[in-house]
Amino acid sequence: MPDYNAITRELRQAFPELEIRENEPMSAHCSFKIGGPARLMLFPASAGEAAAALGLLRREGVRTLIMGNGTNLLVPDEGYDGAVVCMSRPCSDIELIDETKIRAGSGATLAATAVFAAEHSLTGLEFAHGIPGSVGGGTAMNAGAYGGEMRDIIESVEFVDLDGQIKTLEASELGMSYRHSVFSDTDKLITSVTFALTPGDAGAIRERMRELIEKRRASQPLDMPSAGSTFKRPANGYAAAMIDAAGLKGERVGGAMVSTKHAGFVINAGGASYEDVVALMREIRRRVYEREGVLLEPEVKLMGPGL
Repeated sequence: MPDYNAITRELRQAFPELEIRENEPMSAHCSFKIGGPARLMLFPASAGEAAAALGLLRREGVRTLIMGNGTNLLVPDEGYDGAVVCMSRPCSDIELIDETKIRAGSGATLAATAVFAAEHSLTGLEFAHGIPGSVGGGTAMNAGAYGGEMRDIIESVEFVDLDGQIKTLEASELGMSYRHSVFSDTDKLITSVTFALTPGDAGAIRERMRELIEKRRASQPLDMPSAGSTFKRPANGYAAAMIDAAGLKGERVGGAMVSTKHAGFVINAGGASYEDVVALMREIRRRVYEREGVLLEPEVKLMGPGL
């Protein structure tokens, strides 16, 4: 069992500018608004500081979680017994590196990166404008929407490996498939991503982004806490359509509910617990399997007991 008091003192001594919070509620940092306290939560000011702090934590045997904007996490009410390293502040710069390429820090939001691309008349990132995650998180899970995916536009990814070395992988080395990459479920720290885009008309790009945002607002429960799509798209159809066909819209367990607006979203309708959400996910899987013979896989990352 790590001595967190000693580790906190060591972190403060080694990184005097590092913001460290103890017993910080995860519910305040995750879009589901669910989750108990993280024993430690670190807010590094740079990629270098994040990498060095992670190295110290790993040497001390501390369980670690690298987090972007927390838009795909479901954390137990008991909290997270370890250290969470929040990358939503550092590595958030976005720069144009040539006429068609953008480099974005892992902490930059996908929305801000898409807007930056539009400002420079570059097309390819429009699909990402409404995805409420970070560049790092979106890359790790190969986020996508409306026919576009991160793998379509990524040229390379810079990251810190488990030995603390900064390395770069080219697109062909990322192993990207549906909601997966070589970074999925690893402790490798993405620091920046280079996108290869295509010149376009700035007005047309902004109009496409506006259309997609309006489409999201009309069809998705963006005003309710959730982690986006709860289940991955199965090979032979769409999870939302299967859930809807099973008559599950409006189904509730405690404070968790299948959205009546979009069956693919489990929402926190008020006071939902981790167990409420997981129990509802189990019921959805059971009834869809009985009707369709398809076992849905979760897209949301469960940080506690699974299905």
